[in-house]
Amino acid sequence: MNYELSNSYKVMPSDKGPFYHGTKADLQVGDLLTAGGISNYKPELKMNHIYFTASINGAGLAAALARGDGRERIYIVEPTGEFENDPNVTDKKFPGNLTRSYRSQEPLKIIGEETAWLKQMPEELRRWRDKMANNKGEIIN
Repeated sequence: MNYELSNSYKVMPSDKGPFYHGTKADLQVGDLLTAGGISNYKPELKMNHIYFTASINGAGLAAALARGDGRERIYIVEPTGEFENDPNVTDKKFPGNLTRSYRSQEPLKIIGEETAWLKQMPEELRRWRDKMANNKGEIIN
C-alpha cells in the first residue's frame, strides 16, 4: 500500500507550497525565473527546466552552491504552469520525493523573499562541493 501511495506522486506532486528557489541573483518580486540557464553543477550544460523546492533549507543549500559572487538569496516562488518531481534527486529504490524538490519548464514567479534559514557551515559546503566535483552521474535534463 505504501509503495502505491509513493508511486502516485510520480505523476502529480503532492506539495502545495510554499515553494522556494535558492540563488545568488538579485531579483525583484514579480520577476519570472525561466528555464534555459547554465547548470550550477555542470557549467557546460544549459538547463531545460527551472528548479525549486518546498524545503527552505534545501533552497538555502542551492543558494550557497549557486555560481556567482552575489549574496545568497531565497525567493518565494509560485509555479505558473505544470511541474514535476525532480528526477535528479528522486531515489528510484525508495520512490517518492523526500527532498521535496521539483522542476518545471514553465516560469516561476517571484512572490517574496525569505531572509532566515539554516545556513551551511563552511566545512559542510566544502564537502558538498567536493561531492559535486566527484559526481560521475548524469543530470537528467
